[in-house]
Amino acid sequence: MERTPEPDGTTGRRVRRRSPLARQDVLDTALRLIDDEGVDALTMRRLGKELDRDPMRLYRFAESKEQLLDAVVELVLAELDVPAVVDGDWEAVLRRSAHAFRRLTLAHPHLVPLLVTRPLATPLGLRPLGTLRPLEAMLELFIGAGFDARGALHAYRLYMGFLQGHVLNELQERVHDPEETDDLLRLGLHRLPPREFPRLRSLAAELAAYDGGQELDEGLDAVIGGLRRQRDRHRTDGAAACG
Repeated sequence: MERTPEPDGTTGRRVRRRSPLARQDVLDTALRLIDDEGVDALTMRRLGKELDRDPMRLYRFAESKEQLLDAVVELVLAELDVPAVVDGDWEAVLRRSAHAFRRLTLAHPHLVPLLVTRPLATPLGLRPLGTLRPLEAMLELFIGAGFDARGALHAYRLYMGFLQGHVLNELQERVHDPEETDDLLRLGLHRLPPREFPRLRSLAAELAAYDGGQELDEGLDAVIGGLRRQRDRHRTDGAAACG
């Protein structure tokens, strides 16, 4: 049965219009793909399929996969908020920020290698602004705590280097088979030749009992204690030079 033409010459058939695609939709979907299946699963073709769009249309949001990965890293780092220092307690802020960073990486474990390496692949001034805001906030924190500008930069590098190393190590410490009761088997250490790796095999129980949060706190004690001593020594040296 034919449709009766409308006065404007159409047949009266309704055309279903899709809502415009937003950049946030693209990045959220890209992040979900990485979280579910890993970085290798993210391609423009696969992303287009997930969004029910022609992959070529996605290039207006990112000119390449590399640019898309940078944008996803920026999206995740935007969740990392460096709180304001209260009553001069900058050490407490460093501890809270460290645990916030750990929670963020545990929520997006497949993205951790990118969080560590992607910013380094681009000159500082050309990086997405969102990846630089934690750096700016941390420099402000250290300078407010009494570090000079150079000392603040050194403190940031030491602090973030420790944090990144910690989360990478924690992800590697995950047990191979959580259902297995024997620690050697849980960690796959039974595959190691006993004569070549006696120390490592002997630490099976300790390795299996790994507590990422506790390890982070113990490491922060050492890092923050060292930074405090460094700041105080520079203050003393500066005062002596002025005297």
